[in-house]
Amino acid sequence: MGVVIAIDAGTTGVRALAIDEGGRPAGWSYREFPQHFPQPGWVEHDADDIWAAVVTTVGELAAELEGRGVTIAAVGITDQRETTVVWDRRTGRPLARAIVWQDRRTAAACDRLRGAGHLPTVRRLTGLVLDPYFSATKLAWLLDEGGVEAGPDVAFGTVDSWVVWNLTGGRVHATDPSNASRTLLYDIGRLAWSEELCALFGVPPSCLPEVRPSSGSFGTVAPGVVPGLASGTPIGGVAGDQQAALFGQACVTPGMTKNTYGTGSFVLMNVGAEAPDPVDGLLTTVAWTLADGSTSYALEGAIFVTGAAIQWLRDGLGLIGAADEVGPLAASVPDTGGVVVVPAFTGLGSPYWDPYARGTIVGLTRGTGRPQLARAVVEAMAYLTRDAVDAMTRASGRPVTALRADGGAAVLDLLLELVADQLRVPVARPQVAETTALGAAYLAGLATGVWGSLDEIGRHWCLDREFLPTGDAGEADRLYAQWQRAVERARSWAPTV
Repeated sequence: MGVVIAIDAGTTGVRALAIDEGGRPAGWSYREFPQHFPQPGWVEHDADDIWAAVVTTVGELAAELEGRGVTIAAVGITDQRETTVVWDRRTGRPLARAIVWQDRRTAAACDRLRGAGHLPTVRRLTGLVLDPYFSATKLAWLLDEGGVEAGPDVAFGTVDSWVVWNLTGGRVHATDPSNASRTLLYDIGRLAWSEELCALFGVPPSCLPEVRPSSGSFGTVAPGVVPGLASGTPIGGVAGDQQAALFGQACVTPGMTKNTYGTGSFVLMNVGAEAPDPVDGLLTTVAWTLADGSTSYALEGAIFVTGAAIQWLRDGLGLIGAADEVGPLAASVPDTGGVVVVPAFTGLGSPYWDPYARGTIVGLTRGTGRPQLARAVVEAMAYLTRDAVDAMTRASGRPVTALRADGGAAVLDLLLELVADQLRVPVARPQVAETTALGAAYLAGLATGVWGSLDEIGRHWCLDREFLPTGDAGEADRLYAQWQRAVERARSWAPTV
C-alpha cells in the first residue's frame, strides 16, 4: 500500500512526515524558515521560504523512502491556518510577504468594524470574532495599504492553498472547509464563501480558492516540482493544523477534546454535525468535511503563545540554549517563588480576545533566577489551557472529562502534570505526538484507500502516558487566581490606534 506523506507547514518550519498503514511514523524531515518582524506587532513570512522548506523536506524524505524501497501512496497537507498569502496566477510569484496569524496590524480595523455594529453578523456567519488573528482584515490590508492591486490574476490563500498550488504546478487553487472557516469570509452554516462578508471586508470573490472536502481530491503532484516525489501522486487531504490534530487524535465523536502545544495552543472539542450558536470567548469552526459530504464542527479555544514563549526564553533572553532544556530547568524548583509570566506577546486569544494585551512578568524578587522564570513560562501554558477549557465547559454545558495532549511541548511531563492539576481531569499523551501531521496523513489516506474507515483510524491511537491530578485542588485554585490577577495587569496595555 505504501506510506502517506504529510506536509505540516507550521509557523516556524515545515515538517514532512511519512505514516505507514499502522499509523506509525516511517521517516521525517524538518526545516525552519525565517521569521520577519518589520514593526512591533507585525509578523511576516516569505511565501517562497515556506515553499523552499516544503521542497527540501519532502525531497529528503522521498529520497530516504526510495532508498528503503518504500512507495508513496498519497500526500496530505496541514498548515498554520489564518496566515494570508497572495500571489500572481500568471507567474506563481508572491505579491507581498505573507501576513502571519500572529500579526496585530489590523487591530484598529477590527475595532472600527466592531464599532460599526458588524460583530453580530460576523459571529453568526463565521463562528469567529473580529480580531486581527483571522485572514480577512489581513487580505484587506494588503489590498488597501500593502501595494497589492486587486485584479483577476490575484490569488489568495492560506498556506495550504499556496502549497497545493505549487505541488500541482499551478493547476489547482483550492482549500478545505477547516481552513476556509478561519478567514472571516466563509459561511460555516452554508459551507460556502459569503458574498456579504466579501463585500464587508472589500475582498473580491475572484481571488478566493475553491473549497473541497478535507478528505478528497486536491489534484496530483506535477512533474518535477519536488525531486523524488513522483508525478501523479494524489494529494488526498487538506486541513488546518488544529483540526488535523483533532483528527489525528482520533477525536471523531462529539465531546472528545484535545489540546495541541505548538507555537500557540489550541483546545478543540468535537461538537458533531451541527454548527452550534456562537458563544462568548470561544470560536466555532469547521473541523473537517469528508468525501461523503459529512461535516464535523468544533468549539475552539485559541491561545496565541505557548511554545513561542519557550523560543523567547531561548532566543530573546538567552536563558536556555535549546528548547529541550526548559523542562529540566523548570522542574529543578518546586515553585516560581511568586513569579507569574503572562506571554501575551501578540495579544490574548480565548477567552479574552484582547489584541492590546502585552507580555507581562509580575512578582520578581532578588531571588528570581533562570529556574523560576522557566517554571513560570511552563505554568502559564497550564493556566492558559484552563482559561480555554473553563470557557468551553461553560459554553457547551458539557464538562471536559479527559484531555488528549500533543505537539512539541507535550513531551514536558511537568506541563501535563500541571494541566491535570488545574483541570482536575486525566491528561493523555499519545505515542505519536506529531498528531497534526498524522491527521493530515489520515485524511489523505482515507480518501485514497490506505485506510477504510474512521473506526480503523481510531484503533491506531495508542497511549504513551496518562497524567492524573495529584496536587491539592485548593492550591491549584489559589495559583490560578494569582494568574488571573496577572492577566488583568497585562490587558489593554498597548495603546489603541
